Amino acid sequence: MSVASCLLLYSFVVAVLTPPLLVRLTHRGVAPVLGVAAWMAAIGSVALSWAAAATFVVAELASNGSAPGRSLLGSCVASLREVVSGRAGVALQVGLLLLAVLAVLAFAVVAWRLGDRLLRMRRSTHGHARMTRIVGRRIAGVDAVVLDAPERAAYCVAGRPNTIVVTTAALGALDRRQLDAVLAHERAHLTGRHLQLLAVIRGLAASLPRMTLFTVAETEVARLLEMCADDRAARTHGSRTVLGGLIALSAAGPLPSGALGATSIAVLDRAQRLATPPPHADRVRVRILLTAASALIAVGPLVTGLLAVSGVMLCGPLAA
Repeated sequence: MSVASCLLLYSFVVAVLTPPLLVRLTHRGVAPVLGVAAWMAAIGSVALSWAAAATFVVAELASNGSAPGRSLLGSCVASLREVVSGRAGVALQVGLLLLAVLAVLAFAVVAWRLGDRLLRMRRSTHGHARMTRIVGRRIAGVDAVVLDAPERAAYCVAGRPNTIVVTTAALGALDRRQLDAVLAHERAHLTGRHLQLLAVIRGLAASLPRMTLFTVAETEVARLLEMCADDRAARTHGSRTVLGGLIALSAAGPLPSGALGATSIAVLDRAQRLATPPPHADRVRVRILLTAASALIAVGPLVTGLLAVSGVMLCGPLAA
């Protein structure tokens, strides 16, 4: 089995086995930053494995020095060369051409859907940020655009510049300390580039809806990013203050597409987490497990490729 085959097998194993493991380790938000890193390591390793496998296949197909019979892929390469040269018959040439066209079309459709979704989300969020700055107003001491609205809401949207939005109803429901904590929560989203990260994951999930890794990551990473912002705000304003702000805005309505709000995701779980932090022993254990899992997943494609190249793995080059 070739290097490309090993990488594809590795990506399949990660895509199937990683989601339930990471959900178990990250769902409670014991270490949300490491949880996000673990999910991104899994997504990145799968994407890198696909790209590396494609590179190896193209390189071997393009190479003129590959010896037929040297490996399973080598035999396939030799057969493909026979087909391309016309010595294997017109029917096989047409079949190969159709397969190549279908592969290119499948890749193009996925790439187009991902790119189109990201562009539409970008236009939507930038347009909303621009409109809120036009319609809203500034109030002294409030580092946000204030909108006159009966719904209690506080959220941030990406734009030029990025914008934090607070409604007048939210200002009436929050005291000064809670307002500062909510604004710190939203600033954490913006400085951590959570909006852009979540947009990419949502784009992948929409482009490949049958890939469990991407669809589960969309939900879990969104939860973890909210918990990351909670922790960032709590370090300055205290967990109780953040919890009070979360409760005060818990009746907030739906947010604009692409926005992240203080009460948009997993409110009950986050409130429970803020009210009863996990024991120190649990935090240490989960951090160790997540660090180890992230490291193993991240180096997986490299190790798989090196072992396959050296022939150590059973799926390495087969003897002629």
